[in-house]
Amino acid sequence: MRKSIAVFMSLVLAGMLVLAGCSGEPLSTREEGTLGGAGIGAVGGTIVGAAVGHPLAGAAIGGVLGGGTGYAIGNSMQNTQNANAQTQQQVQQQQQEIESQRQQIQQLKSQSESE
Repeated sequence: MRKSIAVFMSLVLAGMLVLAGCSGEPLSTREEGTLGGAGIGAVGGTIVGAAVGHPLAGAAIGGVLGGGTGYAIGNSMQNTQNANAQTQQQVQQQQQEIESQRQQIQQLKSQSESE
């Protein structure tokens, strides 16, 4: 029984690594949440399933539920990061505008003093 659980968990881990390696870019927060949730759910489901005599069914159910939960959390975190990045970009644009206006004011002062 323990040997089949170990084999299954090894396959789950290998599958997660293959999926993570498929993309040439780093995983997004949403993808990390989904993948992590599915892995944790599969492990938890295997443990619970083994206790009732159905480790594979427990792993499948736990993986699906964990993946869904991980997606929801990762999606929320990704949306927060996107909103923060947008806010930061707006702040930088406003700082550039302020600097431009300061330079214009300085030029106007120089012109009025020379006249």
